[in-house]
Amino acid sequence: MAKVARKFLIRGDVQGVGYRFFAQRAAARHQVLGYVRNCSDGTVEALAEGSANNVEEFKKDLVTGPQWSSVQQVEEINLEPTGQFSSFRIER
Repeated sequence: MAKVARKFLIRGDVQGVGYRFFAQRAAARHQVLGYVRNCSDGTVEALAEGSANNVEEFKKDLVTGPQWSSVQQVEEINLEPTGQFSSFRIER
């Protein structure tokens, strides 16, 4: 099965609400690899590699977000898969 890679930029009330931990659990559920991190401009960035279907399901969770978040926009950027990730981690 072909792998895909997507970078997601999540805007809204997404910092200080457990969003990164939520994304990490969603990545495990959907078997995607990569990372999630807070950005200095108040957004959250996530990079996911996996099957097209799994990455799409992961994106649906990112759009929903955890209970206390308010996701206003999720920008999606297509990337070439690198295969460099062995897990999905939270970056500081």
